[in-house]
Amino acid sequence: MPMNNFRHLLNIFWTFLRISPLTFGGGYAMLPAIQREVVVTNKWMTDDEMSELLAISGAAPGGIGVNVSALVGYHLAGIRGAVAAVVGITLPTFFIVILLSIIYTFLQSYPKMQAIMEGIHAAIVGLIAAAAYKMAKSSIVDIMTLTAAVGTVLLLLFLPISPILMVIFGLLVGIVVVFLKQHWGMKSPIKKQEDAMAGDKSNRPADYFIADGI
Repeated sequence: MPMNNFRHLLNIFWTFLRISPLTFGGGYAMLPAIQREVVVTNKWMTDDEMSELLAISGAAPGGIGVNVSALVGYHLAGIRGAVAAVVGITLPTFFIVILLSIIYTFLQSYPKMQAIMEGIHAAIVGLIAAAAYKMAKSSIVDIMTLTAAVGTVLLLLFLPISPILMVIFGLLVGIVVVFLKQHWGMKSPIKKQEDAMAGDKSNRPADYFIADGI
């Protein structure tokens, strides 16, 4: 492997290795840190490209933090880049979880430890809500997408429906709606989203909060 390629892979690995230990919670709250490193700091991708990867990663199975890392790494350096990014994002978390599990086993009965865990849980809820709001700004572009978003939340909360089925159903509904709107001469919601993104590059690190796990 040429030295410049090796250095590029090492840079990808090191970038995601630094993100992982500084974050707690679920994958969605990790997205701000990844976006800042990939788009702002290293300028590997544009805001539009990152938004597309986020949409794909959210629909794919598995943790979204790992999915985004794999897609970014693949975009930058193919399979080797994907491997470097995934190993970088998962390795610190793997060792941290083992260490914290050992510590928690001995301290879980202490009131202060229980208070710490409750505080972390409350913070994670807020961080995920902030990430959801950020994604909604770029995804909800008309009445149809608003209805789909609200309906999906209600169905998942009150009915035992698999999220996979909801993703597939949303995909089919989106294709049908876009086709019908184009057939009837109406403006496609995809076009509206592209116009909005062209006029508002809002995926900036100041809009995000850093905190999350894989």
